[in-house]
Amino acid sequence: MSFPLSEGDELEINEDNGAALLGDIVLSLERAEEQAAEYGHSFAREVGFLTVHSVLHLLGYDHMTEDEEKEMRAHQRAILDGMGLTRQAT
Repeated sequence: MSFPLSEGDELEINEDNGAALLGDIVLSLERAEEQAAEYGHSFAREVGFLTVHSVLHLLGYDHMTEDEEKEMRAHQRAILDGMGLTRQAT
């Protein structure tokens, strides 16, 4: 799950280092382990997917419409493939 720190286009900036603070991500590793088994892929892939999915939400992506879902899935797939985290069990 992701919890944005701000609404819309406003970003909160860390005064110490100038980094944009997007929000928080909370994962249940126990649930990720269950889902990895359920979907037939590795625990690393499931945690990677959940993390990437949450970060994309914090960056403003969503999947409320078919077009939004296609765009978000394409980004997820490209990022996960680039990390070597495929849907195949390892």
